[in-house]
Amino acid sequence: MQHSVNFLEIIGAGKVPEVIVGTWIVMAILIVFALLARRSLAAVADPVVPDEGFTLRAACEVMVEWFDGFTHDAMEMHDYRAMVPFFGSLFMFILFANFFGLIPGMEPPTGNSDLTFALGTVSFAYYLYQGFRSKGVWYLRSFLGPVLFLAPLMLPIELADNLFRPFSLGIRLYANMFADHTVLSIFTGLTKVVFPLAFYALGSIVCVIQAIIFAVLSMSYVRLATSHDH
Repeated sequence: MQHSVNFLEIIGAGKVPEVIVGTWIVMAILIVFALLARRSLAAVADPVVPDEGFTLRAACEVMVEWFDGFTHDAMEMHDYRAMVPFFGSLFMFILFANFFGLIPGMEPPTGNSDLTFALGTVSFAYYLYQGFRSKGVWYLRSFLGPVLFLAPLMLPIELADNLFRPFSLGIRLYANMFADHTVLSIFTGLTKVVFPLAFYALGSIVCVIQAIIFAVLSMSYVRLATSHDH
């Protein structure tokens, strides 16, 4: 089987890691997309009136409306909307990074554990921040269990549970995207026309599902951290 060309390795010239090159490209794509979307929103005379037909503004509004409702249903919090920009950015980055691996000659940045563990750490830091923001120093009380006499037992359990969360997020995303890209590369190299299309369709579904799972788990951690009955 002929070895496929890795354009990320060529772009990095062997000096810049492929995951960094891929991450930079995905970030550049998202930034350009955001700037174009912002310009299309600023150019309309009346922002209340929707565009006719399919436009960039209409696509962005559909995406934002869908993710706003998705976040509301996942978190069930009154102040969820303040967190939509963070979770939306996290979701879009992971989604684009996942789909990046479907381009021939490209590797998905999320198929590298360094990036996925970094994303898990970002999620970890964010839900800790929201916990302290919601409860102040009393957020630490949630690590001691429902009653204080169980604190010696519950404290190591709660610490282990919280410290494992970013690792769990990272390893789940990495393992699934690495396996998905590996299977896709093998079967598209061995088969022709029809079968590669089927595996690209399956790979696309995996890309979307993994981005949703990461976002939902991150939202659930924030909900647990800010819940007053936790």
